[in-house]
Amino acid sequence: MAPLDYSAYPELAVVLLAVEGNQQAFAELVQRKQSWLRGFMHYCCGNEALADDLAQQSFILAWSKISQLRQPESFHSWLKRLAVNTWLQTARAQKNWDTMDELPDDEHADAALSLDLNQVLASLPDAVRVCVVLAYHEGHTHDEIANMTELPLGTVKSHIKRGAAKLQLLLTDYQETSDD
Repeated sequence: MAPLDYSAYPELAVVLLAVEGNQQAFAELVQRKQSWLRGFMHYCCGNEALADDLAQQSFILAWSKISQLRQPESFHSWLKRLAVNTWLQTARAQKNWDTMDELPDDEHADAALSLDLNQVLASLPDAVRVCVVLAYHEGHTHDEIANMTELPLGTVKSHIKRGAAKLQLLLTDYQETSDD
């Protein structure tokens, strides 16, 4: 029996099939979401190889938990929350990221280097970076980010404000240097 082609099915129908344990349907969801998830994880961690690993871990976790998905129409948000939790567990295992580490004062000297957004994002502490990515790249509210990251709302707001200011400073310095 030939495998069914779910590529033309609406996402909700594919999710419902995957919730019922259909591996082909879940494979279709992976196909549809893998590029977005890899990119999202790359913004979070700043490392392409790690982003690939984290995306794979997120999909494995999603497959193991998909039967528990109560709102199939919210699959994308559910997957994003699993991915954020996967990233946060990895970041916590690597170091204690609950404290806000300041960047070194020599970032002005480094601005002359060939910086890009990924390098600048990677310079932010993990907790700050994930909050900034969720806010500016993914468009989430402070409340949603606090819920996803399990950080206090005030901490999320502080991380976003300080992270955005640091990004703006570094990217402004970079722009001024490249205009010379």
